[in-house]
Amino acid sequence: ASTATGPGRRLLLSTPIFYANGPPHIGHLYSALLADALYRHRALRGAGPGRLSTGTDEHGLKIQQAAAAAGTAPPELCERVSGLFREALAQAAVSFTDFIRTSEPRHQRAVQHFWGALQDGGALYKGSYEGWYCTPEECFLPESQLAEHRDAQGRPYKVSLETGHQVHWTKEENYMFRLSAFRDPLRMWLQDNPKAISPDPFYQRVLHWLEEDLPDLSVSRERSRLQWGIPVPSDPTQTIYVWVDALVNYLSVVGYPERHGEWWPAAHHVVGKDILKFHAIYWPALLMAAGLAPPERILVHSHWTVRGQKMSKSLGNVIDPLSCMGQYTLDGFRYFLLRQGVPERDCDYYNEKVVKVVNSELADALGGLLNRSTALSINPSNTYPCFSESCFPKVWDHSQTNGMGRASAEDYELVTSVASLPLQVASYFEGFQIYKALECIALCVRQTNGFFQRHRPWKLDRKDPGEQLWLDTIIHVTLECLRVFGTLLQPVIPHTADRLLSRLAVEPEERGLSGLTFLPRYSGKPCPFEGRQLGPDTGVLFHRLETTRQRQ
Repeated sequence: ASTATGPGRRLLLSTPIFYANGPPHIGHLYSALLADALYRHRALRGAGPGRLSTGTDEHGLKIQQAAAAAGTAPPELCERVSGLFREALAQAAVSFTDFIRTSEPRHQRAVQHFWGALQDGGALYKGSYEGWYCTPEECFLPESQLAEHRDAQGRPYKVSLETGHQVHWTKEENYMFRLSAFRDPLRMWLQDNPKAISPDPFYQRVLHWLEEDLPDLSVSRERSRLQWGIPVPSDPTQTIYVWVDALVNYLSVVGYPERHGEWWPAAHHVVGKDILKFHAIYWPALLMAAGLAPPERILVHSHWTVRGQKMSKSLGNVIDPLSCMGQYTLDGFRYFLLRQGVPERDCDYYNEKVVKVVNSELADALGGLLNRSTALSINPSNTYPCFSESCFPKVWDHSQTNGMGRASAEDYELVTSVASLPLQVASYFEGFQIYKALECIALCVRQTNGFFQRHRPWKLDRKDPGEQLWLDTIIHVTLECLRVFGTLLQPVIPHTADRLLSRLAVEPEERGLSGLTFLPRYSGKPCPFEGRQLGPDTGVLFHRLETTRQRQ
C-alpha cells in the first residue's frame, strides 16, 4: 500500500526534528512551512491519508554542555526549548499531526529496537576511533573539511571549513557502523530513483559524495563522556550516537517496530542542506542495514542569510519568527518565506523586502482586486453576477475576436492562463518548487487586475441592458479568477484565503482542489456560484504593512 500511487495512498511528510539547545529561528520555520504547505496542498487534493511530523532532538553533548552553562539539568532545558518550538510552530499555523521528542519513552524503545536490528544484521562492530570531533555539529570531520586558525596568543586550533566551529581531537572505543559496505546499494537506490533527492543539484552532490571515500561511521560515544542520551542495549558503557537516535524519529512517529509497515517507506523528508549527508547517505544506509527501505523522497532547501550575512548569535542577527509574525502578520510572513525562498540557493532576508513583497502582492494586487470587484458601487446587489456568452463568446483562436463580443484577445489570454493555473501549481508543488507556484499565481493576479482596469466597469451605464450584461460578465470573470486564487493559496496563506473564499460565499466543501473548475459558463456549463449572494464584507483583505526602521 505504501508504494501505491493515486487516491487513498498514505504519506508521511516530515520536518527535521529541531535541536533543543536554543530557541527557533526563521531557518527552522522555513523547513516547517515548506512541509506544511506540501501537506496542506496534498490534503486539498484529497490524495489519501497523510501525516505531518515535527519535534525536537534532545540528546547529545551540545545539549549536555548548554544545560551545564545555563545552570540547569538537560531534561529541564529540553522541556523549555521544546515548548518554544511547539509554540512557534503552532503560531505559524503549521498543521503537524505528530510532535515527537527524542526523550519520550516510545522513541527510546524504537531506537533500542533499531540498534538491535543493526546488530542482528551484522552491521555493527566495536573498534577504536580517533579523529576531529565537532560538538556543535555532533560529528567527526575529515582533515579535508578543516581549516587552521590561531587564537589571540598565536596558538593554532582547527575549525570546520563549512561552519567555522572549533573541533577537538577525540580518541575513544566506540561501536562502528559498516557504512563502507553500502556504497553500491546507495548508488543503485539513487540510480533507480532519480527523484529520491530534490532539487537535482543536491541529488548530484550526493552522487559525488558516493564517489569519495566512505569510511565506517562511529555510532556510539563513551558513556563517561556523554551521559545525556540513549544507552546502547547490553552495553551500559556506551551511549548511542545522537544522529542515529535522531534519525529514528521518522520511524517512531509511525509506530516502529510494530505498526510502521502501514506508512513506511512512503515518507518525504524536508531537510536543510546542512544535514543532507545525514539524511541522504547515513539514514538510507542505516535503514538498509536494519532491513528497511529508504524514504521515498528527501526534499532539500538552502539557508536564509540576513542582509547577505550568515545568521549567527555572535553577529546578533538571528531572526525571531514570533516577532516577525507580530510585525508582518502570520500569513504575510508565511507568504514571504514561501514566495522568496528558492530551495536550490541561499536567500536573503531583510525587513524592506518583506514589506515590499507582501504589500505589492497581497495587500495591493490580491486585496485591491477583491475590494474593487465586490464594492457596492460596482456590484450593488452584492451577488455573484451572471456571465453573458454573447459578451464573451467561446473562441478557438484568440486573434479572431473582432466583432464577436466585448472581450479582447488579452481577455482570452487571461482565461487560458487562469484555466491552466491549478495544474501548473500542482506540478510545481510536486516538484518542490512552491516559490514558482506562487510566482504563477501572482502573475495571474496581475493579469486579472489588468482585465478589470482595462474595461473600467465603473464607467459602464447600468441602465443600458447591453452594458449591464457586460458589467456583470466582467465581475463574474473577476470573481471566478479570485475564487481560483483563493483556493490555490490555501496551503500558503490559510487565514487570508479563508477570508477571501468566505467573501465569495464559497462553502467549505467547495474549496478542494480535485473538483476545482474555472469559468464553466465560458464552456457552456452551469456555474454553481452564479446568482449566489456574496458572503459578509469583512473589510480590507490584507492591511498594508509599514516599513519599520530596525536593526536586522
